[in-house]
Amino acid sequence: MKQSGFFDVEERLARLSGLGDQLEAFSRTVDFEVFRPDLDKALPMQTAVKAVVCPLIQY
Repeated sequence: MKQSGFFDVEERLARLSGLGDQLEAFSRTVDFEVFRPDLDKALPMQTAVKAVVCPLIQY
């Protein structure tokens, strides 16, 4: 499998836009921000990231 390059994501999104991305069409019609309060309640996210240091790695 080919490793993704730095610009692969942007190129893929541009290609989807050129082909007529359905999510872009929906976002012009539907205000998805209306659903944010319900999603925030249902899917709470952690704001702090806890890093774990591997004791085997010497810095």
